[in-house]
Amino acid sequence: MKTQQKVFFTTTIILFAIILSSCLPGGGNYSPLEPAGFFTGIWHGWIAPISLILGLFNKDISIYESFNTGWWYDFGFYMSIIAGFGGLRLLRKKGD
Repeated sequence: MKTQQKVFFTTTIILFAIILSSCLPGGGNYSPLEPAGFFTGIWHGWIAPISLILGLFNKDISIYESFNTGWWYDFGFYMSIIAGFGGLRLLRKKGD
């Protein structure tokens, strides 16, 4: 690999890690006055595997935001968890 490719790859990985870590559940971004909503639930469901791994090393990070709007957050979270693991494929018709 060329030096330019290595620098680009390293920079991309670092930026990706910063972007993901800035919006992980349990990071202190939400409060009872400003809870996480439906779209945040979708995002937290998509990044749940990453949150799980990072939560092993940092006790402040969890896979689920405790300050949330309730049913709508749960719906978005579980919908993206199911979709992320191929569960929504069961709803599609198989083509011939």
